[in-house]
Amino acid sequence: MLREESLRSYFLNNFSLMQYHNYSLHELESMLPWERKTYISLVAKHVEEENERIRQQKEKSSSDRAIKKRMR
Repeated sequence: MLREESLRSYFLNNFSLMQYHNYSLHELESMLPWERKTYISLVAKHVEEENERIRQQKEKSSSDRAIKKRMR
């Protein structure tokens, strides 16, 4: 468990997985190290994709506003 992950990272990851991704502490503590690493990687990838989608949405929204402003 803590060989690849510092104690601080362990608690921060647990908190994030419980708070934002609906894992229970029991589920997290019952995972094998390779399972935990896999799930953390999958969640991190999902978060990156969501952040990228939001960024693109904001860019599109801002460019749409700029076009509408020029059309006035």
